[in-house]
Amino acid sequence: MGLLKNKYAIVTGAASARGLGKATAQMFAEHGATIAILDLDADAAKAAAADLGKGHVGLACNVTDKDACNAAIQTLMDSWGRIDILVNNAGITQPLKIMEIEPQNYDAVTDVNLRGTLYVSQAVIPGMIAQKSGSIVNLSSVSAQRGGGIFGGPHYSAAKAGVLGLTKAMARELAPDNVRVNAICPGFIATDITAGKLTADQQQMVLDGIPMGRAGAASDVAGCALFLASDLSAYCTGTEVDVNGGSLIH
Repeated sequence: MGLLKNKYAIVTGAASARGLGKATAQMFAEHGATIAILDLDADAAKAAAADLGKGHVGLACNVTDKDACNAAIQTLMDSWGRIDILVNNAGITQPLKIMEIEPQNYDAVTDVNLRGTLYVSQAVIPGMIAQKSGSIVNLSSVSAQRGGGIFGGPHYSAAKAGVLGLTKAMARELAPDNVRVNAICPGFIATDITAGKLTADQQQMVLDGIPMGRAGAASDVAGCALFLASDLSAYCTGTEVDVNGGSLIH
């Protein structure tokens, strides 16, 4: 099956066992990629990398710290010599209403989701330009498109909408160097972040709004990331792919 044979890939925020990042890293590894998992917690990152099998790497990296991002990428470049794929998966959410958003809430959510996506991308772009190839996959959200989701407050919607604008601008600028940048907008996915947060009634209301009638699985998002990371999507850049079971059909 090796769609990513001999490719080197980074997935940020991928230490959480049932998260989108871990599922994506797992699927990439199954397709032949060598993976680096970047996460706040060094031990968790190393353990997650070990789960994927031999030869994968776990590194501590705070994506909101530009120097830390550059250092982590430099470590990988020294070891690998190239980076082919970056999945900007690191993100946090907070279920606040508009008047509840305090400065520290705004800073936390926009920093990880938007600034982090910028900083890690900036760290890998020079190498990708030099080798004239690369694929960057950014995680946005259905909440960016529909104005709020099930969990994310307006500041989360704003940050994830920012990811879409950043994705398109990066794609336009980097296209001449054959570096592709695309975004995924997951809908309601069953992960650690969403587990146990909804009452049975709320859960039913969410499912009623999804034509496919089920929550997404982390593997549904991973499959889309695999497509965007691989040469199957060689002529796709600046796109946003909805993975939401039909939630946004108008």
